[in-house]
Amino acid sequence: MKWRSTYLTDFIALMFPQLCQACGTSLFAGEQVICTECHYDLPYTNFHQRPDNAAARQFWGRLQLNAVYVMLHFVKGGMVQNMVHRLKYRNSPKIGNKLGELAGKQLAEADNYRDIDLIIPVPLHPRKLKQRGYNQSAKFAEGLALKLNKPVDVVNLYRLKHTGTQTLKSRFSRYENMKDVFDVLDTETLAGKHILLVDDIITTGSTIEACAQALLKIPGVKISVAAIAYAE
Repeated sequence: MKWRSTYLTDFIALMFPQLCQACGTSLFAGEQVICTECHYDLPYTNFHQRPDNAAARQFWGRLQLNAVYVMLHFVKGGMVQNMVHRLKYRNSPKIGNKLGELAGKQLAEADNYRDIDLIIPVPLHPRKLKQRGYNQSAKFAEGLALKLNKPVDVVNLYRLKHTGTQTLKSRFSRYENMKDVFDVLDTETLAGKHILLVDDIITTGSTIEACAQALLKIPGVKISVAAIAYAE
């Protein structure tokens, strides 16, 4: 009976409360992943409305990109850092899906992204993928794909070597560390495509640059970028 189902659901929620992945408070009925208050307080960049945004300018003179979009500002100790940390290290892939859906709503209204053919997340090394259990950028890509109605390709772009964490490296060290790290498996299927290259956080842009350099060797490829957060 319906009342029994409702009672069981309420009992489970009481015993095992779902928490907001941004602030850690209990979610109310109807809320998913992020509570309503945090949802409205997310530090959106609105970069999809500004083609010459700060993230895009990082790549000027380095790469020929169609557009660069990052959804949120990253502030140490803030809600975005909490979400990204849980996404990457606390086995919370739903955060990536949820943030991807929010980003997809914005990009669906942006002219520079209307002719996207497919979405490619920055790949993890197989060792890291096995350790984490999923690719956080791929989870973000899945949410984007849901709203943009585009396929996700997790096969063609792959990582040749394990580079370790980039967190404590300088800008130059990050660039050197990412040289010749990525390659493409089947170039023919990507030829002439507009690819949305997806990452979790953009800081120096060295990872995106290394991926894009591998993809731009393919004839006719056009690349746009989307990421969860921008650390200035």
